[in-house]
Amino acid sequence: MNHLFRDCAVTREVWKTLSFQNIMMYQSEDFVQWLTWALEQLNPNQSRLFCCALWAIWGDRNRNIHEGIVSNGIEVANFVSNYIIELTGLEQRSSEIMKENKRWTHPQWDSIKINFDGAYNQFQNRSASSVVARDSDGKILLSCLEIHNGVPSAFATEAIACQKAVQVGVDHGWQALIFEGDSLAIIKKCNKKDQDRSMVGAYIYDIQQKMLEVKNIRFLHTPRSANNLAHILATESLRRGEEFYLEMGVPDYAETQARHDELSEPD
Repeated sequence: MNHLFRDCAVTREVWKTLSFQNIMMYQSEDFVQWLTWALEQLNPNQSRLFCCALWAIWGDRNRNIHEGIVSNGIEVANFVSNYIIELTGLEQRSSEIMKENKRWTHPQWDSIKINFDGAYNQFQNRSASSVVARDSDGKILLSCLEIHNGVPSAFATEAIACQKAVQVGVDHGWQALIFEGDSLAIIKKCNKKDQDRSMVGAYIYDIQQKMLEVKNIRFLHTPRSANNLAHILATESLRRGEEFYLEMGVPDYAETQARHDELSEPD
């Protein structure tokens, strides 16, 4: 593990603090004691980086043993970097939700607003992508959910959900589309024109290609409070393990939120 840990560029700062000599001194001690000592040497940001790196290396080891998949140090480092970026985005999103209890709003004129969200089960590497399309009167045109296996992170979950939303909009031939989600990082990536080289770059590229088929398209970030319907569909359906595709409605467990949103004012 030591050589891979040193290869991760994102852990260089931590490695300077936890010198190799000090770690070797603690090799023979109980692992819990060593880990406690290690974390005491670090500030909160370094502790987050350190723990995330250990988790990523352990996951890579398990994939190597059970699936024969081997990642190099750069790939593990990129995974850690992107995961921390996503954690930071989640913290910012939580802060925004506490400050603002915004409600979902109707799109104007002939636009179709498609809300999306993703739910993630890290123990099963499984995610759910929910999509809800509504017109300018707030009427639900369709709602759907897909479950995906082998998903590497919560960050990828949001990208997959956005990809699904764009696919739904393009397949229905709607030419004035607003895509709305509560993952600021993903919305920013969709609004950029250059190539995305992050761990979700393949999903963003696919979204960018589909965008070429739509005349009028926008990606907007919204707080969780204004994306509740998509959130309920994703989390509850992942818990139940159920996929669905419904026209002009949502599953019964989300009807209360759907009625609440329909009473909202237009943008």
